[in-house]
Amino acid sequence: MTDAYTRRQSMAALVGLAGAMTSNTTQATSHTAPIPGNAGASTATAAAMKPAAAAARPGPVVPLGGSVRFDNPVVWKRLVELAGGPGSRFAVMSMAAGRPERAANLAQQALQRAGARTEWVAVAPALKDQDLAAAVRDPQWLQMVMRSQAVFFTGGAQARIVDTLRPAGQDSPLLQAVLALQARGGLVAGTSAGAAVMSQTMFRDAPFVTSVLKGILRRGVEFDKGLGFAPDGLFIDQHFLKRGRVGRMIPLMLATGDRLGLGVDEDSAALIQEGEVEVLAGRGALLVELHAAQQKLENGALSLQGARISLLEPGDRFNLETGRLQPSEAKLAAPVTFRAPNFDPTFEFDRYFMDILGDYAIVDAMVQLVDGPKPQVRGLAYSALARPGDARRDLGFEFVLTRDEHTRAWAPLGTGGDPYTIERVRLDIRPVRVPQPFVRDWTEPA
Repeated sequence: MTDAYTRRQSMAALVGLAGAMTSNTTQATSHTAPIPGNAGASTATAAAMKPAAAAARPGPVVPLGGSVRFDNPVVWKRLVELAGGPGSRFAVMSMAAGRPERAANLAQQALQRAGARTEWVAVAPALKDQDLAAAVRDPQWLQMVMRSQAVFFTGGAQARIVDTLRPAGQDSPLLQAVLALQARGGLVAGTSAGAAVMSQTMFRDAPFVTSVLKGILRRGVEFDKGLGFAPDGLFIDQHFLKRGRVGRMIPLMLATGDRLGLGVDEDSAALIQEGEVEVLAGRGALLVELHAAQQKLENGALSLQGARISLLEPGDRFNLETGRLQPSEAKLAAPVTFRAPNFDPTFEFDRYFMDILGDYAIVDAMVQLVDGPKPQVRGLAYSALARPGDARRDLGFEFVLTRDEHTRAWAPLGTGGDPYTIERVRLDIRPVRVPQPFVRDWTEPA
């Protein structure tokens, strides 16, 4: 049993939710519910605080990669199904947002259209004249979470979520209530910033991917402790494929010791439940494995050998225990046979990716690799602009993608080979020197 699991079970007992609340969660109740941190708990409440004989499994976690359309029928309907179906109650938290009421309203409307009932937990740093220290202990908001089957975190700045729910590093009663909801089987979901807080570690504020690659990675600045709803050892990031964030995920995983990373793309969602990851919708997710990776410093810069990256599309599943990737049923009959002697690749020519961390460039490079003429594809990660704290303007990184005996790929029939599911491409990263200036006028002497 993991520490995170034990922590959630303890919170369930603390707030008296280990089965006592389940039958009453579909409608608001008028009697007093057990409140974390409430010294005036009644005798009946104290009795309810006893752990149930058979503890429920922790509920599902659904990180949404950000920029999820509010009319996306797959994501919102699936969230309601996971929470218990039509009529299930969601507590919406918009503390990450600069305009929390608006963010909560949009999320509530999307959930309501999918059949949910929603309430807004109106606790947020951006709300004027609110005492946050008191708000995270307010019985009104604690009971709202306790009578819900799901909690949904909106986007914004993830630092606001963590600083509100875990002030000075201490779990607030409101966070304890969310952990208890998950411990009794409830759903925890969030988009963008709401997804970033799901793992034990999160990026706090790291806008420049190449800066993280160069080693600018400070606790409390670029990264921080997350809220830990996801399984131990699984790191989660968002806006992933669109913004080339594999370049910042790997250095942080190396720093924290996490061996598995899940990067969810925009307008996409992933379900983490009972030891398995399933991609639900959108462009999908990238899975990063560092179990066999080796790192070293070359003249003070990161060098990495033997990482593995996999591209998952909707319907694909990955087992966190066995490491087995299961493509969607539509793809099983359509492997990409790049190892066959008569392989006829879709792409005739090789490519070099001048911005491997650009919009969806890592996806294009992986597709080029498994359906192109060469067993290796290369690309450059480099910033031509000076970034805060960057003393090495000429430092860049070459990403080397290789297909080998561990690599497999599938593409559904009748779609022209797109989208692809791609398993375990080898990724090596080596530091390179990029001359300054990178571009010169053609009329200048060579």
